[in-house]
Order: sequence, then structure tokens, then C-alpha cells
Amino acid sequence: MIQRRQFLGTAALGGLAATLPLSAWAADTAGLPNLAAKAVPIGKAERVARLAKATHLVRANDMDALLIEPGSSLIYFTGVRWSRSERLTAAVLTREGELAVVTPFFEEPSVRESLAVAADVLTWNEDDNPLAAVATWLGKRGLTKGKIGVEETVRYFAVDGLEKAMPNATVVNGAPVVRGCRMHKSPAEIALMQIASDITLAAYRHTAPRIEAGMSPDQIGAIMAAATTALGGRSEFELILLGEASAYPHGSGKPQAVKDGEVVLMDCGATVHGYQSDISRTFVYGKATLRQRQVWDQMRKGQDVAFAAAKLGTPAGEVDDAVRAYYESLGWGPDYKLPGTSHRTGHGIGLDGHEPVNLVRGETTKLAPGMCFSNEPGIYIPGEFGIRLEDCFHMTESGPKWFSEPPSSIDKPFG
Repeated sequence: MIQRRQFLGTAALGGLAATLPLSAWAADTAGLPNLAAKAVPIGKAERVARLAKATHLVRANDMDALLIEPGSSLIYFTGVRWSRSERLTAAVLTREGELAVVTPFFEEPSVRESLAVAADVLTWNEDDNPLAAVATWLGKRGLTKGKIGVEETVRYFAVDGLEKAMPNATVVNGAPVVRGCRMHKSPAEIALMQIASDITLAAYRHTAPRIEAGMSPDQIGAIMAAATTALGGRSEFELILLGEASAYPHGSGKPQAVKDGEVVLMDCGATVHGYQSDISRTFVYGKATLRQRQVWDQMRKGQDVAFAAAKLGTPAGEVDDAVRAYYESLGWGPDYKLPGTSHRTGHGIGLDGHEPVNLVRGETTKLAPGMCFSNEPGIYIPGEFGIRLEDCFHMTESGPKWFSEPPSSIDKPFG
């Protein structure tokens, strides 16, 4: 019987690869262990503690209440998993720690299913103004003229509606409260992010040997996604860039196929109980050229420069500064110019794949325990190729610690 790997190679070389359903490329995950089997989701006690901290920060920032729309922050504080639509669902937290969730009347049972903390549930009908319900609830607490913070992602129609429903109140940016909580991950959050990272690395190790000449990004991504799921994670994204497309950080719409001697850049992530991983690996299918090896080694050193600069109390922007100075000494750039590094050194990560704050020039927020970042100072050469290695780390009491260890060489991209 012909072996699967032989078949895939034959299919690709024979031009049949494009005719195979993606499921055919993702079929052999039997035997992969469930690495998330013992993952512990965030419990009620931790969410109660989060609300207590948020209440403290509301007062500390001279606010009277905080409004949050559906999304990761609503999940973070209340457990409620809900999509944003033209029908407002939102949470309101007061400086005294009182919590309410406002939602359409017909959605109340569904919203309550994931509500993980005690809260008043305010409902509104289709001909009602949901912000009027918020205003009434806050007014009963003497906050008609209060200072109301809104999370920075709250949509304008909600802000505008709140200002009209509470004309004597002052609406302000609630980012100091939300960021003040979410930027600093707890041990439980770190543990979930570690499992997500372990799953992504294991999925890479499953996928890499199955890559064949002629394969498309979608086919490679299908293998990676299936492995991620089999390993116990939820597939979040698979960005596969081949050849010249790797020179553009988020890819190209041109047709791509694996070719001998060309770069394969994979940027993939998983979630475990909502917490994300984000790992990139770049290698060459076949034999790497001297130039590919040199750029890979320089970019890999860039990760080390960033990691060394990530000291407790250091402004986050200085990590980016350190990498950019190193690259400029090699002739890349300068600044964000190409060929070189056209994007920030890293982004925050947690419930969102990208969340504040970033490792970018000018960011003054100081690094502190519990902060989590990607480390990905890619080098891109338009018209040729790009190299991006990405590993996340978290700040501990003694400095940065990797979620995933960076690779040792272009020949061993997965350890």
C-alpha cells in the first residue's frame, strides 16, 4: 500500500494536490495526545477578584462607573460570551462594586447561561432605549452626574447613547481600569497560555514533516488546524506564507506553492479556554542559501536582544528600541524602513491575540510581573523573502520567561 507521505508527494508533483479536499490533508491525527485535558478554566473566585480590582481602579481613577461591551473584556469580568450587534448588551460596574448586565428581553436566558458572577440583569424591549435602562440604574445609585468610564473598544453609538441618556454625566476613557486588570495575568491565566503554546508547538512538529512540494498555504493550514484540534486546542489562525509572499508580514493574494529552496513562513495560534498562543516559524523547504541562513540568524539574534532588554521597570518601548538599534548596526532599516523590520517588536497577548500594551517605540508603560508579549522582530526583504520567528514570553518577578523556546537554527525550526 502506498504510504500517505508518498501519495501526497506524488499528488503534488502530478498536479492533483489542488483537487484534493482539505480534509484529505488533515486526516492523520490519530494518536496525538490531548494536551489540554487537564487545563483548568478560570473560576468564579478569580472573576470576583477581578471585579474587586476593577472597582478599586474605578475609584483610584476618579470614576463612578465603567461600561463594557461584549468581547474579551466582558468575558474577563463576567464570563458572558456574546457577540456585538446593533442590539446593545453591556455590563456596568459602579465604584461600590455593584454590577449589572443590560441585554434585550428575549436574550436574557441566553446571556444568563454564561454569566459567572452575581449581577443585576436589566432587560429592554425592541422599542426601548437600552442606555435609558443603564441611566435609570445608575441614577438610583446617585450617579446621574457621575463620571462614567467606557472601555476603549466600546462603539460610538453606545457612547453617544449614554451621553444623551445621561446629559449631566461625564463620559471618560475607561482604559486605565480595564488595562490595569487585564495587562497583568494571574497564574491561572499564565497556565492556560502555556498549554496553548505547548499545543501550537506540538502541532508544528506534526505538520512540518507532512509538507510537500506543490502544496498550497490552505493545505498546510488544514494539517496544522487539524493537529491543533486533536491536541486539545481551538484553532485560532493559520497564516502560511510561501516564497516571496513571506516578505510581506500578512501575506499576498498571489497564488503560492511550496517550492524547493524557498522560504516557508508559518504564523499560527490556538486557544485554550479562551487564552491564546501565537508562534511563528520560518524555514526553507529543501536546502537554504547562505543569504537565507544569514538573515535567519540575524533575526533570531533580534529575539535575544529583545528578551535581554525586557527588564522589570523598563518602558516597553525600549525593547523595540534595542532591537532596532541592533538591526541598524547590520544595515537594516533604519527605523521602520524596508528592507528591515516594518512592524513593532511585539504585542500584548492573552484573551485577545493582540491586546495592550505593545513593544513599540514610544510606549512608556513599564514592564511588570504578569505582562505577556510576543517577541517577533521579523526581517523583510521585498521581492525576495522574509524571516519571522515569534515566541511569546511573560514577565515574572525575576524577569522574562518564555512560553515557547525559540529555535536553535534554520535547520531545526521546531527544536
